[in-house]
Amino acid sequence: MGPVFNRILLKLSGEALQGAGRGVGIDPAVLGSIADQLKEVSDLGVQVGVVVGGGNFFRGLTHATGEGMNRSTADTIGMLATAMNCLAVQDALERRGQGATTLTAIPLGAAAQSFSQRGALAALAAGQIVLLAGGTGNPYFTTDTAAALRALEIGADALLKATKVDGIYNADPVLHPDAVRYDTLTYEQVLQQRLGVMDLTAITLCRGNKLPLVVFDLTRPGNIRRVVLGEAVGSRVQ
Repeated sequence: MGPVFNRILLKLSGEALQGAGRGVGIDPAVLGSIADQLKEVSDLGVQVGVVVGGGNFFRGLTHATGEGMNRSTADTIGMLATAMNCLAVQDALERRGQGATTLTAIPLGAAAQSFSQRGALAALAAGQIVLLAGGTGNPYFTTDTAAALRALEIGADALLKATKVDGIYNADPVLHPDAVRYDTLTYEQVLQQRLGVMDLTAITLCRGNKLPLVVFDLTRPGNIRRVVLGEAVGSRVQ
């Protein structure tokens, strides 16, 4: 059975790159595992875009709220953190012989090209994995919103959100062992039950444009491939 999606947008949290037990930064083993999985999917012929958060280095809202920073400044620092993560993933992919490019919503000079829809589509058509840095390029927007926006701009068949749990539950499964996991649900259910899958702007964008969302466990190697092949992995929202 071949892939059920021809083009995907994968949303990774910055924390996913830091691994277990690390306060900040990037765990080389985790970075390598993610790069292996991305290459595996690309080798299937699937076009892959990736939005990476920056929380392993800096979280704009957290620092603005907790330390009294100007929100715009804090979010800009967070956007720069996403660029560091994207460049790290790009390097890991290239060391595996997989073409990759970083496109950024905020100017980074020689470090990365500026994002444009046309540039992203051209890179995807050339078989490159496209790392999308800098969020939306504006403060007050999360990388979840950036992921939904970029997924629509590149014409992705689905938005895949990689997490540390195996799907969407009706309550936090860490705090509530009896929480029930959903295999499928609608965007209306997500909104009505306030499930907190993604922020409201991201969910509204996905719902309004009928973009399927798959939430799954990244910590199990091979899960990205399983989702792309249509296996019953995680929770699907549509």
